[in-house]
Amino acid sequence: MINLYNGGAYLVNGKEIIADAQADAQLKQRGISVSKEEARKGTISHGILAAHNKGGDERNLTLKFDSLTSHDITYVGIIQTARASGMEKFPMPYVLTNCHNSLCAVGGTINQDDHVFALSAARKYGGVYVPPHLAVIHSYNREMMAGCGKMILGSDSHTRYGALGTMAVGEGGGELAKQLVGRTYDMPSPPVVGIYLEGEPAKGVGPQDVALAIIGAVFQNGYVKNKAMEFFGDGVAKLSVDFRNGIDVMTTETACWSSIWKTDDQVKKYLEQRGRGGDYKELKPADVAYYDGFIKVELSKVEPSIALPFHPSNVYTIKELQKNAKDIFAKIEEENKSSGVNLNLGVKYRDGGVWAEQAVIAGCSGGIFTNIMAAADILKNASIGSGNFSMSVYPESQPTYLELVKNGAVETFMKAGVLVREAFCGPCFGAGDTPANNELSIRHVTRNFPSREGSKPGDGQIACVALMDARSIAATAVNGGKITAATEIDVKFGKYKFFFDRSIYDKRVYNGTGKSLPETELIFGPNIKDWPKMPALPENMLLKVVSFITDPVTTTDELIPSGETSSYRSNPLKLAEFTLSRKDPSYVKRAKEVQKFEEQRQNGSAVGEAAAALEKIKSIAGIALSATGIGSAIFARKPGDGSAREQAASCQRVLGASANLALEYATKRYRSNLINWGILPFLITDENALSVDSWIFFPGIKEAIQQKKETITGFVLGDTVAEIHASLGELTDAERQILIDGCLINYYAHN
Repeated sequence: MINLYNGGAYLVNGKEIIADAQADAQLKQRGISVSKEEARKGTISHGILAAHNKGGDERNLTLKFDSLTSHDITYVGIIQTARASGMEKFPMPYVLTNCHNSLCAVGGTINQDDHVFALSAARKYGGVYVPPHLAVIHSYNREMMAGCGKMILGSDSHTRYGALGTMAVGEGGGELAKQLVGRTYDMPSPPVVGIYLEGEPAKGVGPQDVALAIIGAVFQNGYVKNKAMEFFGDGVAKLSVDFRNGIDVMTTETACWSSIWKTDDQVKKYLEQRGRGGDYKELKPADVAYYDGFIKVELSKVEPSIALPFHPSNVYTIKELQKNAKDIFAKIEEENKSSGVNLNLGVKYRDGGVWAEQAVIAGCSGGIFTNIMAAADILKNASIGSGNFSMSVYPESQPTYLELVKNGAVETFMKAGVLVREAFCGPCFGAGDTPANNELSIRHVTRNFPSREGSKPGDGQIACVALMDARSIAATAVNGGKITAATEIDVKFGKYKFFFDRSIYDKRVYNGTGKSLPETELIFGPNIKDWPKMPALPENMLLKVVSFITDPVTTTDELIPSGETSSYRSNPLKLAEFTLSRKDPSYVKRAKEVQKFEEQRQNGSAVGEAAAALEKIKSIAGIALSATGIGSAIFARKPGDGSAREQAASCQRVLGASANLALEYATKRYRSNLINWGILPFLITDENALSVDSWIFFPGIKEAIQQKKETITGFVLGDTVAEIHASLGELTDAERQILIDGCLINYYAHN
């Protein structure tokens, strides 16, 4: 079903795959004489990246994007950062959507205050403002912004429009702020992995099934981590554009950097329907293209699947789950005990089946027109019953909603007992639709991390999300919550035409692109606060480890929870109080204690633990108190999986954090967030050298960064003083200066 090649491969004429091991002989046999480096330039990815690279170095890219996009959890902080860095207008189209904090039940008026701020910013700086409930961020960008050969940068990790020929990247807010002040997005040229789709999915198999099969095959082994995924093959033409979009948006969960697909007449029609036919051009690999990795997907062998708690890569076919539910649930329960989460999934297996209490189809992955219409076909003349099982559907946008009304889907759902709601991302990030304690929710959304359904494991409230395709969710609903694959039922799927009514957007969306109104006053609600001042990097650094996390992977949701905390994303000090609150509730108190030590040092004194640590330092070298900063640090084996939210880093910084210590970083975007907030992204190899409350001294840290030292020696200040060796990985010159200046805002103020 999913075949990962051991090494790279050539693609010849878009069809023939020649693995590295046979390449020399087979290329020669075909009369093809091309170096691997030249063949790398034959990928779709290379052409798009080269067109957006503003420097002359193809190995180290300096990219300018065609447009930017943010939602109402991230845009206030980005605009505040850019304002503080000298921005006078948006230099490119910038779309501000309102699909995350569009509910105002938490925190009084502050969510709507952010929306009012965004509209005033769109007027002042020349942006696009999409009002609440009109569209989720990625749907609007697919419908109105994506185009063949373009690049879009978004402050949401699921910024993926590859199926429309757009290389889109989800990053932390700092990277968008750089674009807003005329700087570039800098990174080494990414490896490109080819994804060859062949055949056609079976009836009842949907895009989530294909996506989960790929994620399950590549996430744990890091096969596509920080790489570009490029889709082609004869199977592409057999997938609708909606189907492709549904697969593409889930590529984020593979840990890849971006994605791109070959384009065809279906993409052209999609863009023409939306009045943007001029944004189409054919994209395909050259006659000879080389890929650094290669995956072959046999679509006909993909089965309806389920991603069990707590990650999209925890994939089983529904058939497997039905056959071995007891063993699978016991395994998951055991795996989560080490994380302090006590599950009781075993009770979901009863009466010969696995049962869920809730179903949701929503957002940029599930709320797509063809997904919802397929679910409606299954639920026609059916009922979800009057028991505890419930189901909700959230169309991705108002234009999609209108078509669902016209095609009768809304009536079908209402008669079946299904609630049809507005465009909203809440079911994906943990706002709304919270099941009762110990209930299971099956969802066609992008993620199923802990608390993504709104529960609070730290308070003993635990519910679980499993990811499934809309078709199998509907089949499950027909059976009253008994998990059922859509391939198990007899259904006739209709063929529905989609008519895009652009007037819905024309009447409500404010489009000020290229028309900034500098005289406009920004409207600040009482919760919108400026970033506090961040200190520059001192000559020497004394760190205290205030949280020590040994989970295999730590998500950004665990670093700064989503859900109810989202309302405070415009208030750095208040939001910081939630840092690690569900993973390590003692973190904030410990970090503040270290922050107090630094305040005392700045006043010329050191007390308590800090004084004792500074005394030990003197035995290493003659170190002046005035040249030695004190900061907190967290250790996590692999932090930063998941959301692009910069607050996972900025909240630590607000509380005085100076470093992260890790064996590796889960994503580029989290590491970039650390750098942009002046947090040293240390890599270490021996976690046993540290523990919570360890003090670590890094003498000459500023000089080490300036001199680009590959290895930085520190000292763990225990009963005896022991050396520890760390590195900062690859850093651009700009990133080094950002760390030295203390954060991105300081960097722009100084440069």
